[in-house]
Amino acid sequence: MALKGGTRFSVRFEDVFPAGCALVPDSIVEAQDYNEVTKARTPAVDKLTGVRVWTVRVSDLDPDLAGRSREVAVKISSPVQPVPDNGTPFALVEFEGMTVTPYVGPTGRLAYSYRATGFRSSQPARKAA
Repeated sequence: MALKGGTRFSVRFEDVFPAGCALVPDSIVEAQDYNEVTKARTPAVDKLTGVRVWTVRVSDLDPDLAGRSREVAVKISSPVQPVPDNGTPFALVEFEGMTVTPYVGPTGRLAYSYRATGFRSSQPARKAA
């Protein structure tokens, strides 16, 4: 098989979040790896790039989600902690260098792991005329 487990597929931000997304306040944290043998947690490092990994939670602004969960976690590979440009609690952001890895979750349903190389401030999505 040409594709191995954990393959990262490049995706465009607007394909993942067509209505945009907003940072969940105080949600940018350093990702941690857990060692079963030593029972110790260590800062996570991206297996492909060797760069530190941060996890940020965002709220998907898609109105079609209705009652389903809107919160999504995105892992960002960066040597330093990403910081939003503006200090507002729910800053609108756009991810750069996005990838997605599909996998089967613990309930047997298809799930997605999102990664990015960074983010920048975004403007609210405009409705088509």
